[in-house]
Amino acid sequence: MARPSKYETHVAPRFEEIKDWVRNGATDEEVAKRLGIAYSTFKEYKNEFSALSAILKEGKEIVDARVENALFERALGGKVTLKRPYKVKRVIFENGKKVREEEEIVSADYEEYIPPDTTAQIFWLKNRRAKQWREKPIVVEDNQERKLDDLISALNGRGNNDEQ
Repeated sequence: MARPSKYETHVAPRFEEIKDWVRNGATDEEVAKRLGIAYSTFKEYKNEFSALSAILKEGKEIVDARVENALFERALGGKVTLKRPYKVKRVIFENGKKVREEEEIVSADYEEYIPPDTTAQIFWLKNRRAKQWREKPIVVEDNQERKLDDLISALNGRGNNDEQ
């Protein structure tokens, strides 16, 4: 009698944990290690079980979207609301004499201006508008331009973003 697969005992019951790990940036190798299985086995499970690969893909897309949004916000700059702690001292008097001092820490909101980050802008434009913003333009003939667009799209791992 064959022993049960570690997928049923080590992976499937821990889908929620796996989602959290991936959302927090864990790599496939780290997930396999946390599950107590070999990375090669983990790769086989990803290919064999669509539920596992879907969880990993979803988690990574969420992380990618968060990073993309952070890069976009950093490129634009703007105002952020932060909290700053202040020490407040209270002097207590009785009959005109100082009896004691009390201190407490309170926090107050304040706005801070974050200037746009030119490095983030360059990174964003080179990846999202590669055709217009590459450092060394590629000279192509008219009939090869579509092939170049397809190549750029394939390298970026997504459709043509020049129209966005």
